[in-house]
Amino acid sequence: MEKRNLFLILLILGTAFWGISFSVTKLAIGQHQPVLFLFYRFLLATMVLSVIFWKYVKKLDWTTIKKGAGLAIPLVLGIYLQTLGITHTSASQCSFVAGITVVMIPVIKLFIYRKPAVLKIWIAAFTALIGLFVISVTDKFSIGTGDLYTIIGAFCFAIYLIQIEKESMAGDIIPTIVPMFATCAILTFLLTFIQGNATWIPQQETFWIGIIFCALFSTAYMYTISNISQKYISAERVSIIYLFEPIFGAFAAHFILGEEITSRLLIGGGMIFLATLISELKWRTPTPFAMLKVSKEKKY
Repeated sequence: MEKRNLFLILLILGTAFWGISFSVTKLAIGQHQPVLFLFYRFLLATMVLSVIFWKYVKKLDWTTIKKGAGLAIPLVLGIYLQTLGITHTSASQCSFVAGITVVMIPVIKLFIYRKPAVLKIWIAAFTALIGLFVISVTDKFSIGTGDLYTIIGAFCFAIYLIQIEKESMAGDIIPTIVPMFATCAILTFLLTFIQGNATWIPQQETFWIGIIFCALFSTAYMYTISNISQKYISAERVSIIYLFEPIFGAFAAHFILGEEITSRLLIGGGMIFLATLISELKWRTPTPFAMLKVSKEKKY
């Protein structure tokens, strides 16, 4: 099996973990501060990955640490804002709105990096955008606080994916993984102090179950696979694969939290799934030069 196809499968498995994590996080947070949950999540992920990638940890230098820290900033902002979003809206809706990252990446690349995406990525992105509109915009054409947090978080996450793609193309990104998560743990630790009134050892069992699940599966596993896969798959395509996440998220929210699967979620989710298929279609748009060549051949 080609590495690209292998990572496609591993990414889709990871989106299942991510989708489930929205419900697990909402259940685990309860009355606790979201940032405390994130601190323990990143701390445990750092500890586990330090063992797995120990040979890279032993060889860490200042340049690698700086790269990891740079990647951590947009990642922390993205996850923190989306975790806030969960506290203001349903887990299923939050997971779908988070998928707007797929639209943001080609736009950011175009206007900031002057790097246009291929036509099918734009078609897929705007198909996904329509699906997100169906899900998140109310009859009064307003967006809730939770959706707003999630959309801003998606923008930060788009920046993160673009940076990962850039670093992956420049060299081996694996050595930056542990410094990245360690920086995430430090930043969320500082945020916990800023918010104040933290109960450092919550007694609720669901809190710690959520920490273990999110740290091992939706953080350590998924972000490691995601970072490595972008050596073989573009940021645009990775973000579209991530749109499997809200589909898993909606069903997880139904079975774990008892949330209703509405017709809007089904219609919007169907369009998002269609966007994923469009992005993987293998078709080419004829260029003006190719069309000119064909027309000349027909004359003869």
